[in-house]
Amino acid sequence: MDRHAVRVALMALRRALAGPDYPATRLPLDRLRHRPRTAATLRTLGLLALLGLALVTAQHLLDSRGLPVATAWVIALLTVAPLPLLSTRPLLAWRIMFVGQLFGTFNRRPSDEAVVVGVPVGEFWPWSPTQVIVIVVVLATVAARVDRAVLAWIGLLSLIPVWIFVRPGNQVGVTLLFVVLLIVGDLIRRNLLARRALAEEAERSELEKARRAVLEERTRIARELHDVVAHHMSMIAVQAETAPYRLAAVPDPTRAEFAAIADSARAALTDMRRLLGVLRSESEDPRTAPQPGLAELPALVAAARRAGMAVTLESDVGSEPSAPVGLAAYRIVQEGLANAARHAAGAEVHVSLRDQAGNLAVRVVNTAGGTPAGPDTRGGGQGLTGMRERAVSLGGTFTACPTAAGGYAVDALLPSDREDGTS
Repeated sequence: MDRHAVRVALMALRRALAGPDYPATRLPLDRLRHRPRTAATLRTLGLLALLGLALVTAQHLLDSRGLPVATAWVIALLTVAPLPLLSTRPLLAWRIMFVGQLFGTFNRRPSDEAVVVGVPVGEFWPWSPTQVIVIVVVLATVAARVDRAVLAWIGLLSLIPVWIFVRPGNQVGVTLLFVVLLIVGDLIRRNLLARRALAEEAERSELEKARRAVLEERTRIARELHDVVAHHMSMIAVQAETAPYRLAAVPDPTRAEFAAIADSARAALTDMRRLLGVLRSESEDPRTAPQPGLAELPALVAAARRAGMAVTLESDVGSEPSAPVGLAAYRIVQEGLANAARHAAGAEVHVSLRDQAGNLAVRVVNTAGGTPAGPDTRGGGQGLTGMRERAVSLGGTFTACPTAAGGYAVDALLPSDREDGTS
């Protein structure tokens, strides 16, 4: 015989007798968790029904077998004990039922052994009527819950008391009944598993469709960004580089400003390409170039100065924060400088970063602009919203408001999880 088959059979026998039970199914009363009074009433009625069955069984044993009261009640409780365990512990319910099969025939008197006034006082079956019903219910329920290998051993073991205690003329019929119950229960289990597998497959299919839809939308957005924004930024960079050669006697400050515009356009194109790579990637964690952090802030401030802004940078940060915090601080300063350039042209801008109670405090404040920029009639910006979202997503805070001197201040407090593990 195949050793693997023998090993599987022995493992199934071990689980049937003393192995771990099967996961509990959802109880009918779980649907009534929002109606505790109804659930409590049903539990009370179920307990009373079990006690009633135990009482009927004990009375039957006292009348037909003449057992002591204590013995009759032990057998009666052993008879009804599997019923409340069927949903939560099916193997344990069967084990208790099997013990009841073996010992529930205690002091039984067959029907052909004693007759009183022509009326048989013995029992036609080796078990009480209640126990017969419990055996049928337990076998049918367990068959719909356990694996086929374990079920085969349960069926074989359950037939042992049948061939020991049942009258020879009824053994075949009871055996067929048990086999039918086990087969029907197994078919029900396989049908439930097939339906569950179909439902999981349908759910996976829906998730895949949703993922593909998101990817297609991201690809469309990336295509639009590339075709529109990237094209215009490329034109700005080219025109800024060639403008000094098309104009006569361009002063050095103006030439430097054109160079700053070209550098800013190229930097924007680099960020745009990085964003397009993220949008087009199917991976949840796309491989991208390193993101900017606090180390790149001096270069950002220098670029703003070349563009004609009066910017000062003050940094009092002990160690480099984590990458997400550094990126958020960089983007907040970047957007703060852009807002100052748009809405307060000619104003002085001060950028400061410092440690504050284990957090990173970022502040961008500008004075009142000497030459306010005109309003952007093409629609409201999303700069402040984006800065607030970056800060809040890290568990920090963000405020933006005018100052008493007529300028504007942006303050962000970011949880400063250090790269070295300190905070």
